[in-house]
Amino acid sequence: MTQNTQETKFVKEPEEETREYILQKNKKTKVGITILVSFLVILIIGIIVSNVFFTN
Repeated sequence: MTQNTQETKFVKEPEEETREYILQKNKKTKVGITILVSFLVILIIGIIVSNVFFTN
């Protein structure tokens, strides 16, 4: 009995022919990550600002 196992990779390179990946290196992924990181930064800044206002 043979098993066909592939390693799941975190980032798929454009030249790879595998479907076992989490993220791709393409424009859609880059835009999504940029939006996500921007949202997280705004959220962290909001938490810090609200902490400053509510502790005074």
